Amino acid sequence: MAASLRFMAADVRDPEPFVIVIDDDLAVLSAISFAFESEGIRVQAYQSAEAMLAEDLYRSAACLVVDELLDGMGGLDLCAHLRARGVDMPAILISTPTEALQRRAAEGGILLVEKPLLSNALLDAVHRILDRAAKRPD
Repeated sequence: MAASLRFMAADVRDPEPFVIVIDDDLAVLSAISFAFESEGIRVQAYQSAEAMLAEDLYRSAACLVVDELLDGMGGLDLCAHLRARGVDMPAILISTPTEALQRRAAEGGILLVEKPLLSNALLDAVHRILDRAAKRPD
């Protein structure tokens, strides 16, 4: 299984924002990446949190979209790990919500979007984040 896939591979020298997507289910990862690309959103896609951390592109990303249930480090743990490293990018957790998961996500300031992804909720949330980032002064 590939550790990382590239969809419109992000170039950190390019000022255009990109979104990191992490899901260990290749079909879901490909579908989300395709949906974002079709909206003109650049994507850097990975099948694990560890693969994303190894490439060190996360410091330049506009947003993180991550599944909670990954092989290895899960989505909430990844967000906590990034914050401990001083990385405070907006994060969207995709998962089947439980009360405990909703509470943990809220405590971490992480948006939770319910799987299965049957609506435009994820795409709408990413657009809102990118719009806010575009309006932020440098």
